[in-house]
Amino acid sequence: MMRALQYFRSVFFVCQMYLAMALVATLGLPYALWGGRRSTYRVIHFYCRWVMVSARILVGIRCEVRGTPPAGEVLIAAKHQSFLDILMIVSALPSFKFIMKKELRFVPFVGWYAKLIGCVPVERGKRGHAIKAMVAGVKAGREEGAPLIIFSQGTRVAAGANKPYKIGTGVLYQELGQGCAPVAVNVGVFWPRRSMLRLPGLAVVEFLPLIPPGLETSTFMTRLEAEVEGASNRLMAEAGFAVPKT
Repeated sequence: MMRALQYFRSVFFVCQMYLAMALVATLGLPYALWGGRRSTYRVIHFYCRWVMVSARILVGIRCEVRGTPPAGEVLIAAKHQSFLDILMIVSALPSFKFIMKKELRFVPFVGWYAKLIGCVPVERGKRGHAIKAMVAGVKAGREEGAPLIIFSQGTRVAAGANKPYKIGTGVLYQELGQGCAPVAVNVGVFWPRRSMLRLPGLAVVEFLPLIPPGLETSTFMTRLEAEVEGASNRLMAEAGFAVPKT
C-alpha cells in the first residue's frame, strides 16, 4: 500500500514538474530575452528551486549541496545519475553552461534556454570530429567567464553501474588550461534511471576540491575518475545503497 502511494505521488510529481517546465520556460522567455543571460539564469534558478521544493513536499526527496561551488572560468566534471542532479548543480552556480548532446538543441524549452546561455552542442558517435567541434565551441565562448559543466561519462548512469569516463573531459582540461572541479552525486538512489518511482531520502551533490591545471591527461583522468567514483560511492552508501564491490 505504501509503495503504491509513493508511486502515485511520484507520477503526480513528475507530471507537475514537466508542466512547470513548460509554464516557467514560456512565461519567462520574454524576460530572458529582454534581460540577457543574467535574467535567463534567474528563470532557470527559479525552476530549479521549484523542482527541489516540490520534490521534498510531494515525494520526500530532500536536496543538499556540499562543498564549495567554483566560480569563474573552471571546468566542472560531474557524475550524472538523473535530471535532479543537473538542477542541483546549476542551482548552486550563479552562471554556467554545458557540454550537451546536439539533439537537445531542438527539444522545446530546454533547447531555448541552452542556446540563450551558450551551451556547447556535441554530436555523439563521431569521436574525433565531436571532440574538435567541442573544443572549438568552448573556446569561442570563453569570454563569458562562466563555469563549463561536462558529464564525464557522457550520459546518465544508474546508481551502482560502471561506465567508462570519456576522454573529452581530459581534452578540454588540457586545451583550456583550467582547473577542474569534480562533482559526486548519489541522486540516482532516489531518482532511478528509466523509472517513474521517486524514493524519499537525502539527495546529495558534492563539489570536491579543485584538481589544479597542468597534469598529464592520463594522470588527470585517473585522478578524476577515482575521486568522483570514490566520493559518489561514499554518498550512495551513506544513503543506504549497497554499492557493488569492484
